[in-house]
Amino acid sequence: MSLETNHFHGNSQMPLPPSMQKKTAQETTPLKNNELFSDETRKRLERLRQHHFHPTNIPDSPDFGTNQYMNINEELKQQLKDVVSQFNAPVRYAVAYGSGVFQQADFIFGVSHPGHWHALNMQQNPHHYSSIRLLGSGAVTLLQEKIGAGVYFNPYVQINGMNIKYGVVSIDKLCKDLIDWETLYLAGRMHKPVKILRDDSRVRLANQVNLTEAVRVALLTLPENFTEQELFDRIAGISYKGDFRMIVGENPNKVQNIVSSQMENFHRLYYGLLDDLPNVTTLNDGKLQQSDNPRFRGLMVKKLPKTLYDKVIREHRRYASQKNIDVPEDMSVVYEQIAQSDALRYYIDKSLTEIIAGTAITQSIKGIFTAGTIKTGRYAGEKLGKWWSAKK
Repeated sequence: MSLETNHFHGNSQMPLPPSMQKKTAQETTPLKNNELFSDETRKRLERLRQHHFHPTNIPDSPDFGTNQYMNINEELKQQLKDVVSQFNAPVRYAVAYGSGVFQQADFIFGVSHPGHWHALNMQQNPHHYSSIRLLGSGAVTLLQEKIGAGVYFNPYVQINGMNIKYGVVSIDKLCKDLIDWETLYLAGRMHKPVKILRDDSRVRLANQVNLTEAVRVALLTLPENFTEQELFDRIAGISYKGDFRMIVGENPNKVQNIVSSQMENFHRLYYGLLDDLPNVTTLNDGKLQQSDNPRFRGLMVKKLPKTLYDKVIREHRRYASQKNIDVPEDMSVVYEQIAQSDALRYYIDKSLTEIIAGTAITQSIKGIFTAGTIKTGRYAGEKLGKWWSAKK
């Protein structure tokens, strides 16, 4: 049974929002309005409600971020939760993803203190680690935090009869990538549907920002008229720009396969975000239309995630200099100039490649040390096998 499909057994209804169902303390942490929102912010949120914004997009709503909850068969859901509960080290946020079947899945664990977490986990599960564990939890944490995307993976681990791979990341690092797209390693993974097993209000808020940013980037690279399939393909493909594994090692049809097998989940994830955008109109038969008004598109450029924003601005200034194009001092005019540029798609693709390429390489090199040579060889062999099969 795949985690990336909508053909589930059992109850296939979409899950109710938190306001209509009981949730465990581990599964979701409600946002605390008094702690997160000033009086002025609450007034702005009330204006959003008056304009009939989707409750999933209003941060102080009990339904905020429930578009991120994917429905899966209850038996599989419980089995995945049981895997997380096997770890003594505290996990604040946990998601499962991948094309794995019932006996195989990939996990990301968000933790507060990676050093403490690895120390506890190495006591409980020393066999999960390669020989690098002999250097101690401090070395493991240093390798996790300083090289690659800030994630430490342990692959080919057997828990409750399930073959899993799990990655450990600090909550701070995860949220920063979701908001700023520093590496897009985890933010890009979260552009696709994942199964949330333990929720955290801070991550949920950061990921809602991440999803909104993905929509903006996709819209800036799409024409006035486009389809849902084209939009979701563009969003799902963001994190693969510049990833060397897409040349050798990954199925070249991976993006299309991810979207086509999960259209309903992509729709659930992004429908409310799209519907609340004033410059996007939903037409019939899965077709959409966006306004080409420079003001609207300029605002989308202004709101790009920080790392991408800085690179796009730099690329535009470089291009304008080569083409003898005057760049205004007023940044609001610059945003509109970028939005109307014929080179906009080039700016974005080149910038995404710069963000992703280096991290993809360093994270893969790190995997040799964290997984060990035997597990790394096995993983590479499986990837090459899939790539070769897809090329035939």
